Amino acid sequence: MAPRAVVLDIEGTTSAIAFVKSTLFPFAERALDGYLRAHAGDAAVAALLNEVRNLAPGVEPEAALRGWMARDEKVTPLKALQGMIWREGFESGQLRGHLWPDVAPCLRAWAGAGIALRIYSSGSVEAQRLLFAHTEAGDLTPLLSGFDDTRTGPKREAASYASIAASAGFTPAEMLFLSDVAEELDAAASAGLAVCQLVRPADGTLASGRHPACATFPEVAARFGLPAPDEPPSG
Repeated sequence: MAPRAVVLDIEGTTSAIAFVKSTLFPFAERALDGYLRAHAGDAAVAALLNEVRNLAPGVEPEAALRGWMARDEKVTPLKALQGMIWREGFESGQLRGHLWPDVAPCLRAWAGAGIALRIYSSGSVEAQRLLFAHTEAGDLTPLLSGFDDTRTGPKREAASYASIAASAGFTPAEMLFLSDVAEELDAAASAGLAVCQLVRPADGTLASGRHPACATFPEVAARFGLPAPDEPPSG
């Protein structure tokens, strides 16, 4: 039976790892100090800085944030602040969201067939919405029915995927999770979701051998009985 819903990771799945590592992260790092100065009076920023202080007592918030950035730690207030900084970049036109060319045609075909599409990424919901609203293939947010980040739970814990299924109104068996990370797929499979690893040669991803693996979204469609795209890959 074809899935009724597809849950999508971003980095290494819909988008190149290099885009996140080489474009988004450096942009946020360069803009951090200026952003915090410019928004020092914003309640939302103040609340996130208090979260940082609680998580890193005795450390200046800016230093804690930069340390987390350097180690690529999936810390919720950091991800939220990165999302706010990226918003300014996307809205000013300095940033545009990268998608692999095969992604948008498949998302349009799947959504057009009534398949629910959700995003689950360690990047904040804010950042997810921004990326998909400002992609090279246009605004794809109307195709997406839900967004989840680390506030839902860690991506390597089965309970997170059970929670996503419950909130989406599907049984886990009705859902397919796509990611490049084998440990995330392990967790989703433990929760009862069908899973597939995206192994894109340009990202250097290696198949784990524990799960089905595909190099492109059309391959995923063929393997799991999803509609094929009606349009050629963009780009």
